[in-house]
Amino acid sequence: MAKTKNTIEARCAEKGMRMTEQRRTIARVLNDADDHPDVEELYRRCIKIDDRISISTVYRTVKLFEDAGIIERHDFREGRARFEQIPESHHDHLINLRTGEVLEFQSEEIETLQAEVARKLGYKLVDHRLELYAVPLKDDETR
Repeated sequence: MAKTKNTIEARCAEKGMRMTEQRRTIARVLNDADDHPDVEELYRRCIKIDDRISISTVYRTVKLFEDAGIIERHDFREGRARFEQIPESHHDHLINLRTGEVLEFQSEEIETLQAEVARKLGYKLVDHRLELYAVPLKDDETR
């Protein structure tokens, strides 16, 4: 997925959020993430930039950003919440159960099918979240 143009820091400013230097660091690290880090991973990345940031500051800031609708929380079956900036365009996730890697993808066929299923059941689809849990095809070759 292409990085969104609107940075987390800019979205915080739009919402009138007070930005300390530590919040800016956390926002920048989250914004630059190519993956979906959990709070502990986010903390490890932040302290490389500013070793005065505490894990509790990261937890509070992530919660603040989530409550403000700036970042989105994902629970990919591994017992830890992972985060990403709320994207400008919709995408779904495929989670590699062997490595924990999260792949983002878009599929017009899936979008069409979901809307059709909702319509057949008498509903208009207004939102959804799709997470596919998979193992690499090469796993089948070794069995």
